[in-house]
Amino acid sequence: QVQLVESGGGLVQAGGSLRLSCVVSGRPFSTSAMGWFRQAPGKEREFVAAVSRRGGSTYYSDSVQDRFTISRDNAKNTVYLQMNSLKPEDTAVYFCAAGPMTRYMGRSQYTTPRNYDDWGQGTQVTVSS
Repeated sequence: QVQLVESGGGLVQAGGSLRLSCVVSGRPFSTSAMGWFRQAPGKEREFVAAVSRRGGSTYYSDSVQDRFTISRDNAKNTVYLQMNSLKPEDTAVYFCAAGPMTRYMGRSQYTTPRNYDDWGQGTQVTVSS
């Protein structure tokens, strides 16, 4: 059974930082591309960041570029999202996802939710002003 378990969400003031983690089990982690998405109330799920199988390529949405950093530790089956300079508009449920994309595929493959096979349950991030 595939499981993706997110942790690290919470309440933080604007300008603060949080680090999200997602532990993957039940599927080969080192051959999985990993992504973070978020969904705010009343809005569609949107791409945040993604990392290729070995971590050599990373992708970010324009809204989080230069503030968020995605990384992975294949020895720990874990992907991270370091979030700095948080803003109230970052408030959302954050989901991690795993997919089969390879390093030969372009950015658009990583940013599209339907390309991911497995999803976590999400962790709430709330940024107060």
